[in-house]
Amino acid sequence: MRRLFVCLFLLFALNAWSQERALNKEVVVPAPLAAVWLSWTTKAGIEAFFAPEAEIDARVDGAFHIHMDPLGAPGTKGADTMRYMALQPMKMLSFDWNAPPHLAEARKQRTFVVVRLFDVDGKSTRVTLHHTGWGEGGEWDQAYAYFDRAWGAVLGNLKKRHESGPVDWSSWMEMLKKMHAAQPAAK
Repeated sequence: MRRLFVCLFLLFALNAWSQERALNKEVVVPAPLAAVWLSWTTKAGIEAFFAPEAEIDARVDGAFHIHMDPLGAPGTKGADTMRYMALQPMKMLSFDWNAPPHLAEARKQRTFVVVRLFDVDGKSTRVTLHHTGWGEGGEWDQAYAYFDRAWGAVLGNLKKRHESGPVDWSSWMEMLKKMHAAQPAAK
């Protein structure tokens, strides 16, 4: 009877674990593995597809600061204080992540992203992205929906970057300038 109980408990625990909410995205990038690795681990690489400004220190606990809004105040630029958690050259990198500034409660906590790279044929790289560590309800659900869309766009930009060149952020920056100019001054 005890064995039955233990087996049922383990099955229940395994089922609960397998139900962990996660985002999984994938893209094949028309570039060799080394080029895609540099896209994720250098300032120039990140700014060519992910955001107009970044602070990158590709080592465990090194900066992985991705500024979608470089004109924003500290703490509102995007992923301002993220860090690399693990790096296996040409294979995997992971980093912590937070919700966008407009989701203040969820932003106070961190989720985790694992990016894996796989050589396809010496000329192309399969990139998988796994984003986990989500809470339940409220702003967590909003953040999950936001990143379900956003990671697809990020990986699409990565592919475009290697097909046709770096993202031109000039129109994005002009839009941000107008948005910031229209905001009332802080008191």
